[in-house]
Amino acid sequence: MGVQPESIQETIAMSSRPGDELTSLPEREWRDVYFSLAEDVRAAVAADMSRTELETFLDRLDPDEITDVLGYVDEGTRDTLLATLDETRREKVEFLLSFDPESAAGVMNLDYVTVDADRSFGAVTDRVRRFKRRTDRTPTILVTEDEHLLGELPGTALSTADPETDAVTDYVQETPSVRYDSDDEDVLAVFRENSERTVAVLDEEEDILGVIYASDLLRLIDEAAGETLYEFTGVSEEESVLDGPAEKVRRRYKWLILNLGTAFMAAAVVGLFESTIAAVAILAAYMPVVAGMGGNAGTQAMAVTVRGISLGQVSLSTGKRVVANEVIAGAANGIITGALVAVIATAFSFGEFGLALGAVIGISMVANLVIAGFFGAITPLVLDRLGFDPATSATIFITTATDVLGFFVFLGLARAVLLPLL
Repeated sequence: MGVQPESIQETIAMSSRPGDELTSLPEREWRDVYFSLAEDVRAAVAADMSRTELETFLDRLDPDEITDVLGYVDEGTRDTLLATLDETRREKVEFLLSFDPESAAGVMNLDYVTVDADRSFGAVTDRVRRFKRRTDRTPTILVTEDEHLLGELPGTALSTADPETDAVTDYVQETPSVRYDSDDEDVLAVFRENSERTVAVLDEEEDILGVIYASDLLRLIDEAAGETLYEFTGVSEEESVLDGPAEKVRRRYKWLILNLGTAFMAAAVVGLFESTIAAVAILAAYMPVVAGMGGNAGTQAMAVTVRGISLGQVSLSTGKRVVANEVIAGAANGIITGALVAVIATAFSFGEFGLALGAVIGISMVANLVIAGFFGAITPLVLDRLGFDPATSATIFITTATDVLGFFVFLGLARAVLLPLL
């Protein structure tokens, strides 16, 4: 049995010499393995490869892929490698390098031909054949009229159309387009509405610069998912699995200090009820349960809301229903989980408090999950309205709300209900 792709990727990612790990594979596998790696690992691999290895690697790549690799090397290495390419590929790569890699032009490729709307099918076929002979790739056929994009001519039309009676315009399909400087999120939004279509990239004068295929978006989707995960956990997007301890500390300590500050707020609330906890020591055993359930419920509500924001489904002005739904769901889940905890608490402490301790914990659980649902939904919406990325900082505010208010409700009820029974 061969080595699984996941094992290869893990070996490369964890190696101190990731370039050597890639080049130890058969050359025919370099391309597929390299572009299956996370972005930070791809950068480490490119930086670790020698110029000779990079030259061999680039020989197997398309211009848009070469552009990606050259984005990870220093300027001197990039110039040297460009000089090794044939003139046609070098011109394409230099053209692609002139654009922002995070824009539509940065992910487009040049596998397309343009034909005038009044051309015959025979002329179109000749144009496609010339492109294929030169590049060994089948191009997308974009039809223009007066230099403006009309749409795409499906390749199947070349074999099904009657060249004597049919016109090219009879087969043209509308093609969505984006400006060359559109950012990654705008490109993804276009593809969500046109999931099976090619997207044309246009300049300011609406001239065609390139095309983007659904396959080109795999990198964008992976990076978007990675960014969300990094932001969600408070880790810098640029942090790599290959970074040393000092670099990891530098990128994370500010987040941890901020979290420490919010933790002290919760501790201060607990301190207000020190005498209550001292008198009813069993409360300390249930405090993590109340706080943990609230934190988890808040995170669930936040994740759903952030996803809705990212998909353009909800905003602060239209979010009343979202907040109400999360509050109602929190109350229902609080009743379910609160009842379970209340039964357990009552069973262990019935002799001393009867049903009182179970009631306090059950009510506190309902209240904290309602709080979690409210803040889990409203916090991302408010941060989004204020221009902040809700995935980056919402968890801190939500956890603070559930801890502070959850402890206040729980310990406040305990003081009011349980202390008189002692």
